[in-house]
Amino acid sequence: MAILQQKVPSPGESITEVVIARWLKKDGEYVEKDEAIAEIDSDKATLTLNAEENGAIKLMANDGDTVKVGQVVCSIDTSVKGEPKKIPAPVTTQVTAKTENKETVSKPVSSTPKPVNTYVSGLPSPAAKKIMDEKNISAEKMNGTGKDGRITKTDVLTALSKGFDTTALHSWQGTREAESKKMSPLRKKLSQRLVAVKNTTAMLTTFNEIDMSEIYSLRAKYKEKFKEKYGINLGFMSFFTKAVCEALYHFPAVNAMIDGDNIVYYKYCDIGIAVSAPKGLVVPVLRNAESMTLAQIETEIKNLAVKARDNKIEVKDMEGGTFTITNGGVFGSLMSTPIINPPQSAILGMHNVVERPIAVNGQVVVRPMMYIALSYDHRIIDGRESVGFLVKIKEMCENPSRMLFGGKSPAEVLLGF
Repeated sequence: MAILQQKVPSPGESITEVVIARWLKKDGEYVEKDEAIAEIDSDKATLTLNAEENGAIKLMANDGDTVKVGQVVCSIDTSVKGEPKKIPAPVTTQVTAKTENKETVSKPVSSTPKPVNTYVSGLPSPAAKKIMDEKNISAEKMNGTGKDGRITKTDVLTALSKGFDTTALHSWQGTREAESKKMSPLRKKLSQRLVAVKNTTAMLTTFNEIDMSEIYSLRAKYKEKFKEKYGINLGFMSFFTKAVCEALYHFPAVNAMIDGDNIVYYKYCDIGIAVSAPKGLVVPVLRNAESMTLAQIETEIKNLAVKARDNKIEVKDMEGGTFTITNGGVFGSLMSTPIINPPQSAILGMHNVVERPIAVNGQVVVRPMMYIALSYDHRIIDGRESVGFLVKIKEMCENPSRMLFGGKSPAEVLLGF
């Protein structure tokens, strides 16, 4: 008997323990090499544990257990051989046909039987069930579009994006029951970091508003051509990322961090984009965003968002970052005071676009308006810099051509200002 002991791999530096979120295989079940056997939660990301060899698995830890990095959590008996996949043999039948001279002949016809459907109508797939359990969504409230009514992951994500009638979902009955769930390492680490920010920084928030008419017009005019050429939708985030990069060039203190008694000023823009993942907020980073095009920004944001949604985001995707953008507008937020993502010194909050009456040249007009907020560490960023930073973003978003000329208008560049 050949037994392979499988240990917990290191998710990254400084991580000494993880939590077995759930086993994907049962005790004694046959597994194949590189097959996912468990999901592991660390304080930075969710990782997948894969089988190192073929064989029968023996579990040595339970769902929810906290284990050390390098600890043996299962073993694989490699002497156990799995059954080869059986291919149904062709079924030969006799089909009677009439020839031109009306004589009846019989000829064999070979056919392969259709596989029997093993899915039960209305039941979710494993990926869909995972999200439904996390969001406390009943299968009775879902419409499955998969084969034979199977509820797919896409069905759940689509339903979540449209919103639910919570009273219908949770069926409140006025009981006095309560449920206690262990906090995930990611949520625990997030709470510790947020409290630390409030206690160790002199955080303030300043606001401004942006008339989104020009960006709306630009998107409406070119969105189809943009998608046809680059295969990606043209969203708001790419415009704001470019505007942020230009504003950081003009106000370097916003792109700086405190290191002991020193202030480190970064000569590049690694922009963190806050993404809501199934297990909590994560902030993947766009490296050297200042040198990226709108199409490159949109593509990279989409790739990172998909990885976060599927719990496949890696620690290296979230390391570093000199500035963060968070968009509460996708959830309908009109205004907020975002909390700084340490050790960074500032974060930009985007919000919902709402049509509001404003005064333009003495006339009241209705425009699509967005409030923006900059939370910053007053220890290294002064009020003049924080206000100027938002004004620069406002100028560029209301006149997108400024993004091509270092935050200046074409006329200012022509005149040498």
